[in-house]
Amino acid sequence: MSRYTKQDIFNMVEEEDVEFIRLQFTDMFGTLKNVAITSSQLEKALSNECMFDGSSIEGFVRIEESDMYLYPDLDTFVIFPWRPQQGKVARIICDVYTSDRKPFEGDPRYILKKAVEDATQMGYRFDVGPECEFFLFNQDEDGQPTTISTERAGYFDLGPIDLGENARRDMVLTLEDMGYEIEASHHEVAPAQHEIDFRYDEAVKTADNIMTFKLAVKTIAKRHGMFASFMPKPKFGINGSGMHVNMSLCKDGKNIFDDPDGELGLSKEAYWFIGGLMKHMKGMAAITNPLVNSYKRLVPGYEAPIYIAWSVTNRSPLIRIPVTRGEGTRVELRCPDSAANPYLTLAVCLQAGLDGIRNQIEPPAAVTENVFEMRMSQKNKLGIEELPADLGEALAEFEKDEYLQNVLGRHATEKYIEAKKSEWADYRAQVSDWEINNYLYKI
Repeated sequence: MSRYTKQDIFNMVEEEDVEFIRLQFTDMFGTLKNVAITSSQLEKALSNECMFDGSSIEGFVRIEESDMYLYPDLDTFVIFPWRPQQGKVARIICDVYTSDRKPFEGDPRYILKKAVEDATQMGYRFDVGPECEFFLFNQDEDGQPTTISTERAGYFDLGPIDLGENARRDMVLTLEDMGYEIEASHHEVAPAQHEIDFRYDEAVKTADNIMTFKLAVKTIAKRHGMFASFMPKPKFGINGSGMHVNMSLCKDGKNIFDDPDGELGLSKEAYWFIGGLMKHMKGMAAITNPLVNSYKRLVPGYEAPIYIAWSVTNRSPLIRIPVTRGEGTRVELRCPDSAANPYLTLAVCLQAGLDGIRNQIEPPAAVTENVFEMRMSQKNKLGIEELPADLGEALAEFEKDEYLQNVLGRHATEKYIEAKKSEWADYRAQVSDWEINNYLYKI
């Protein structure tokens, strides 16, 4: 049931002196877009009559079919706390529709909604809690981002060593003003690296929240003279930033992953969900780790998982089952990063897990040792495979996984593969400073 009606939106806009409304949507590659309107155009917008040029959005449509409509989701209305208090600015997240008034198959939010509806038909509610990591860097004299920071703080450090403490506090307070329930915030392992965790919620709302979270974090960072980066691996020699995804399925109000009588306190559905994730993980990497840079994070020595295994007792495998049981029982996928489109990431995670449940895919035995310290012979004996080593390998695996392609649909799959192959080819053609420094003088 919707939280707001059209009249509720009109009333809030008038009572709160909202002058501008941003109609927001997300493109295929996880970039937030918007069409801004004044309050005088709100009736038109809420009647689904606002149009935009879809051919100008990468991965959407061709120029000859460019007219598209924005359908506001009224429950996503929120006023930005950081904007002026007179003539306030609000936003509403929108679904994208085609000119013939049908949901656009390339809209990432629609792709996730279809996956959620699939789960609903099986009687499940999919709840997700993300752990979004980011860096706070200095800006140069022109206000442009750098990768420079004089900070030397580490895991759980506090001020004055943590130079981003005040900015992070303001981010938390701003997010709470916007309705987020913040569970924790802290300095991460690498210098200038931070994490803010917000509460579990239903999948579509969580994906919406991730997009808003990134916007709020970047905005507040800039107010503090800093630049917030969600790039997976912005600096060599330190840990990169991930976006661990904690997932659970509920049925009739009960977390079905929990089973006090099951092995390790887990239900058979939990095991099958893990089995589905492991089966599709190589192809999923193209979605969960979508950049050339994503694979610079996924290397040994920096805590990021590279081995397709699962465990209850340690954090080295790809999938971890936190010790909490009961309603808090969840499956944590540790490879995604914050560059990923959250709508597509949650869609493939859910559908991979559902495939495991439908087909009762049993995962291999849980790993109890640190996978990074195992000998290769041990890993081979246990059948432990690795994630793709780079974006090229990930795309090749995605192209082999027809099930995942069906999750995205033909349009999104074709556009996504085309764009990412171009990105990979462009990267491979570059000559890096590393190559010049290591080869030029001696060859």
